[in-house]
Amino acid sequence: MAMDDKPLWSRRGFLGMGVGVLGAAGLAACGDGPSKSTPKVQPEVPQELLDAATSLKGASMGVLSQKLYSTAANAALDSSIKTFADATGTKIENSLVQADAGDVVAKIDAEVKGGVARDLAFMTDSRFVAQFHSLGDLEDVTDVVTALKAKYGEPTAESKNFCVFDGKWYAIPYHFIGIGSFLRKDWMQDKGITPKDVYSWEELRDLCLAISDPGKRRYGWGMTVNRSGDANGMIEALINAYGGSIVDNDGRKVIFDSPETVQAVTFLGDIYTNPKYKAMLPPGVASWTDSSNNENWLAGILGYTRNQFSVYADSKTKKNPVYDKTHVFADCIGPATDTPLLLGQSQGFVVFKGAKNAPLAKLLAQYLVSAKALLGVAKEAPGLALPAWDKVWDADPFFTSGDPAFSVLRKITQLSLPLKTKTGLAYPQKASAGQQAAVGAYVLTDMMQQVVQGTAPAKAVTAAHAKMVQIFNQQGLPQ
Repeated sequence: MAMDDKPLWSRRGFLGMGVGVLGAAGLAACGDGPSKSTPKVQPEVPQELLDAATSLKGASMGVLSQKLYSTAANAALDSSIKTFADATGTKIENSLVQADAGDVVAKIDAEVKGGVARDLAFMTDSRFVAQFHSLGDLEDVTDVVTALKAKYGEPTAESKNFCVFDGKWYAIPYHFIGIGSFLRKDWMQDKGITPKDVYSWEELRDLCLAISDPGKRRYGWGMTVNRSGDANGMIEALINAYGGSIVDNDGRKVIFDSPETVQAVTFLGDIYTNPKYKAMLPPGVASWTDSSNNENWLAGILGYTRNQFSVYADSKTKKNPVYDKTHVFADCIGPATDTPLLLGQSQGFVVFKGAKNAPLAKLLAQYLVSAKALLGVAKEAPGLALPAWDKVWDADPFFTSGDPAFSVLRKITQLSLPLKTKTGLAYPQKASAGQQAAVGAYVLTDMMQQVVQGTAPAKAVTAAHAKMVQIFNQQGLPQ
């Protein structure tokens, strides 16, 4: 599940952000897909927003969007933005950004400080909002969230952790990003294996080996540890399941170098270095980027992958035969967990400091979270772009019954948090600019690359810990 690259000025969409609806977030990765299509849903702008925008006629603004894997979903978002712009008599310029480029925060921060940032953007809450807040780049948007609560009820549970600082909201929940794990149930059936809803990481590894058959182009383990959002998400999730963490629960102190982390890194490194598992590794997996597991899953050669629902959405909308052969499960457990630590993520709209048209940006955000505006994107990205607000879920039958996976995803949005480990960690931990920056700098993937190349896991973990300490210090979190 992942994200993106440099801002590319393009399209006239108010919230090009929508683009991001699909792509980008903690799990990571999605790339862009080919194909444009005419959006199936033409939303209309509610009268109360038109009334509020009356004095803004003729105004213009810029939006920064995270790139979505589905170009059809991008087109649907652009359509909603254009509908809003035309209805309000405003001009909205949309830029796309590749969020997994690694330097996206520094680039946008420089734009904000230089007074040339777009007015509105949407970013994955658990990956970026704390960093921008720590840099002083975000406007308080509590007023918008309060208005949306009155209309749509409660937002998704995890957003209350990642978008709120000192009791104030600095991001507006936009849409919930489905994240999941996917197995080929037909390959399992061929081996007499019955699908389950939860696996331990060890069980999953052994299952992936059992269903592999390179002679038939069947490779069980469809994940890389090369620099990518998907690899970041997998590595951190596995370490957390083993009872390790980058940071303590208050988000301030690096605690990465622990026996639990070393155990997890040893386990994962073994998959890529032990000849026993060679048959389940697809060709070229060591150099995969964020879109590679999507492409290989859709090509039908992977038995397992872990991703935002972009890959599931693409198989469904393009009628790929893989869709009907997919077993969806939440995530894996480890020695420190009894249940998967999968919280999901949301895209959140942020208004940048110095925005030239914050009132218009706030109105656009309120429009784009609505069922009418979200529906077109959601239909092109089923499971990847779902409501972030309780009452929006019930506003259209598609959200409740458009796909068997949706009911499972909705339950994740309403989880009773935090989820705890046997080592005293609780998820979600307090939003941490240091943790987000360390993940964004690919410290985790670089550590695993060292292990794959022969560095002892304990030594690689200690070196990664030292890099994290340096990053936390740079983020104003002295260690």
